[in-house]
Amino acid sequence: MILGSNSLRETHYDVLFVKEDASYEEIRASYRTAILNSHPDKLNSDHETGERFLRVHKAWEILSDPKSRTAYDSELRDLRQDVVASEDISLDDMIIEDAGEVMELYYQCQCGDNFSVDSLELNQMGYTLMRDGTGIFVRTPDALPASIVLPCGSCSLLVRLMINPDIKVPIDGYL
Repeated sequence: MILGSNSLRETHYDVLFVKEDASYEEIRASYRTAILNSHPDKLNSDHETGERFLRVHKAWEILSDPKSRTAYDSELRDLRQDVVASEDISLDDMIIEDAGEVMELYYQCQCGDNFSVDSLELNQMGYTLMRDGTGIFVRTPDALPASIVLPCGSCSLLVRLMINPDIKVPIDGYL
């Protein structure tokens, strides 16, 4: 998801329920399911259903064409970089709680609340939070550094989480 005017905005990948590194076949299969599940002729034709159908169709138009998808991916990266954040943080600045299948990452805001993201949310954005025996790291789709913007749970501040796939954060006293 992309941040826009202090709220999360749905990307074309979110609309089709695919990762940003999804293959054409994965996008196509997800599109077929989404278009059938949102088609106004098959459902009670209300305004929300019609809007969802149009968003699915637009997402397919962009993501099914390699040139438009490349341009869209570049635009997403630029949007993520251009958001004004109160500070840039890294994975090792965050508090990491391992809750079994889901890992939670927190960074305390100056208002007392937290900026947070979990491994499932990162996964939806195309990033994989990995744990090995000694540390935690984030795998990016293209193995290049990236960033995501996190809103505070209470106030309007934002932080940019800088993701460097070469950095491993120690856990349990290792590293």
